[in-house]
Amino acid sequence: MTYEALRHFADSWGLVFMGVSYLILVGWHFLPRGRRHSRDAATMIFRDRDTEADHG
Repeated sequence: MTYEALRHFADSWGLVFMGVSYLILVGWHFLPRGRRHSRDAATMIFRDRDTEADHG
């Protein structure tokens, strides 16, 4: 495979592959189970957090 053929393949199908991958990864968070996991990940830093200020 020559450089020109590889470049043409990457310019056409590589862009399609990256676009589809991006849409899948972003859309994954809008699925019902994805929302729960995203919410849990966003609030995990606030769980079970004891500080000196909590105890006086």
